[in-house]
Amino acid sequence: MVIAIDGPAASGKGTLARRIAARFGCAHLDTGQLYRAVGMAVLRADKDPADAAFAALAARALKPDDAILADPELRSDGAAQAASKVAAVPEVRRALLDFQRSFAARPPGGAAGAVLDGRDIGTVVCPDADAKLYVTASVEVRAQRRLKELRERGIPAIPDAVLEDMKARDARDSQRAVAPLKPAGDAFVLDTSAMTADEAFEAAVAFIASATGSAAAR
Repeated sequence: MVIAIDGPAASGKGTLARRIAARFGCAHLDTGQLYRAVGMAVLRADKDPADAAFAALAARALKPDDAILADPELRSDGAAQAASKVAAVPEVRRALLDFQRSFAARPPGGAAGAVLDGRDIGTVVCPDADAKLYVTASVEVRAQRRLKELRERGIPAIPDAVLEDMKARDARDSQRAVAPLKPAGDAFVLDTSAMTADEAFEAAVAFIASATGSAAAR
């Protein structure tokens, strides 16, 4: 069973994907971590994430067991911004496509299936996924969530700046030439703007159980 979960930044899709993977006994891949790792590798080499040639080299060099994939710094806003830039590079996306499809086809640890979350899972990476969700929320709600996250981590943040960064990232992700962020035609669109995390989770579980005929095992 393959479950594809897409959506913009701070929509809650990552937390939702982890909970869904646990509920259905699946392995989970946060594909955003791959792009963050590439972006961070570029930054640490003192290069510009918009440098397509260097970003592609970094993507091709990424391996499943690379330590950078577990680096806490990947959760930083700088890594997120770099990820959004390298993700717009076609060569980077091609380099990481096999990585993601291999995970979906052969979930590690003998898992019953795979849950992948990102920006183009249902449209490009796993277009034949058994269930597809597009998790979203208003940009204002998402900016508030990101602001809360940053402050809880002790990172100073200005509300207006966080909102503008969110809008800029949305524009990059949705307007890029290759694999732009958009719902798959057969995706279940879940707007979490006015929902609690538990409400969103139960709605997603009900949809997946119905779409796949799988019992929502606890």
